[in-house]
Amino acid sequence: MSENLYEVKELFFSYSLGKQKIEAIRGLSLNIPTSALVTISGPSGSGKSTLLNILGLIEPAQQGTVIFQNEDIGSMGEKRKNQIRKFQIGFIFQQFHLIPVLSAEENVRYFLSRQKLPKNEIEERIEESLQAVGLWEHRMKKPSELSGGQKQRVAIARAVAKRPHVIIGDEPTASLDQKTGCEIMEILANLVAARKSSVILTTHDAMVQSFSTQNFHIQDGRL
Repeated sequence: MSENLYEVKELFFSYSLGKQKIEAIRGLSLNIPTSALVTISGPSGSGKSTLLNILGLIEPAQQGTVIFQNEDIGSMGEKRKNQIRKFQIGFIFQQFHLIPVLSAEENVRYFLSRQKLPKNEIEERIEESLQAVGLWEHRMKKPSELSGGQKQRVAIARAVAKRPHVIIGDEPTASLDQKTGCEIMEILANLVAARKSSVILTTHDAMVQSFSTQNFHIQDGRL
């Protein structure tokens, strides 16, 4: 296996806004190593979220090459992309995206059950992931009974329980206070060290960048 999780070469991506063509990514090249906590910084509208969507196989690489674990994303069919998103990539969002009628434990179980894992393995992963984020004792609480930081911990547990090769987050600490955000970053840094998986986050926050092993700064779609 390559020492790089992702290899991005001469990547371009644009979209239309009315009659205007917006070039979000312009000839960007970078490598993201395995077992790393990587941040992507830059002003609003610089292309950070677009790059994250391409790395998460949500948007296609319109021009250029993106290699994920030695596989060219551009040559993958939709079935293969779905398989990678389902098993190899965990997502963390700024707004948590928890199911409000389900408890913390049930939110984690819901996504694991879709992977058709054995029941005992599902239960093992639920406990392991909620223990890792310090929420096992709160596992029966619903999102309305949790603080913002606790909700984000559930979202992290949900991503971690998949045992993915990479966790991708679009400014996951932006809606949290600095102390809680720092606690979330400590959890993610510990997960990288313990599991040898990678974490890729977009951020405006110097505190978040301070946890990274590598920071890529993007402006106007360029590195």
